[in-house]
Amino acid sequence: MEATREQDRDRLARVLHTLRMRSTFYCHAELTSPWALEMPAIADSVSFHVVTAGTCWLQLPDEKPLELRAGDLVLVPHGLGHLLLSEPDATPSQRVDLLPQQYLSEHYSLLRHGGGGSTAQLICGIVSFDEPAARLLMRSLPSLLFVNGSSVSAAASIHDTLRLMASELGHPQPGGEAVATRLADILVVQAIRGWLGTAEDATRGWLGALQDDRIGRAIEAIHDDPGHAWTLERLARVAAMSRSSFSAQFTRLVGESPIAYLTRWRMHVAHSRLRNEDTTAARLAAELGYQSEAAFNRAFTRIIGHTPGSIRRQRGR
Repeated sequence: MEATREQDRDRLARVLHTLRMRSTFYCHAELTSPWALEMPAIADSVSFHVVTAGTCWLQLPDEKPLELRAGDLVLVPHGLGHLLLSEPDATPSQRVDLLPQQYLSEHYSLLRHGGGGSTAQLICGIVSFDEPAARLLMRSLPSLLFVNGSSVSAAASIHDTLRLMASELGHPQPGGEAVATRLADILVVQAIRGWLGTAEDATRGWLGALQDDRIGRAIEAIHDDPGHAWTLERLARVAAMSRSSFSAQFTRLVGESPIAYLTRWRMHVAHSRLRNEDTTAARLAAELGYQSEAAFNRAFTRIIGHTPGSIRRQRGR
């Protein structure tokens, strides 16, 4: 049983690794109370905030503020706008991207702001995605993901990553931003894995399906080789289940049938490659298991909402 749980965790780690997160901006903030910052909504992104000294509060729309202490890490997965506050009732808020700050590079700034009182220091980041498939993961997460810095589970790996990130961003040097970008990816993965180990609702939806020994194997097989000539029978064989039991269990956990999921994943892969590579619909159709370019184009347009040609033209701009 313990070996099975370890395999499930490894499977999740491998899936997260394929989701190519891209860190787009960092800010090292030195704030003195009173202060109130508005973090604008940014679609298809995850914001993270790490308190390295002092305390502050984070508030999502229509929710109660959450106190953050030194060592705490919080993720806002759905690109939601939110507030960071020195106290729960601090006003008025100011958009952080409109405040004067020292830009140490195109993707990293130092912000000093506030009224001169008690000090809080934060490292904030925005992580976006090169692959639309990452949205499958993000949709499975809660609106706020909090990692308590004093918890035993956070004390080792996350704290080590935070120290490395603070060092890289605090002492800029050649290659430091690239290192910090990879560390941000690691932080997001660590936070998600920490949440999976403690949250009661982490066994639902897509993430829950990954942790199911049999259904998880089938999902991983699709991710590893989306162009394979998968059928319901072949996927059921990977899961070591009958076709009817596999189809019912997969649909219950994932929310769509195995073949619908396969098609959607293929289109996510195709979308990513059209955006990031010099490729064609005809080539992708052949590589992703379609007998004709026309069939591939119909599936792509139905799921993505745009034609493959329009995505290629956007890349060429």
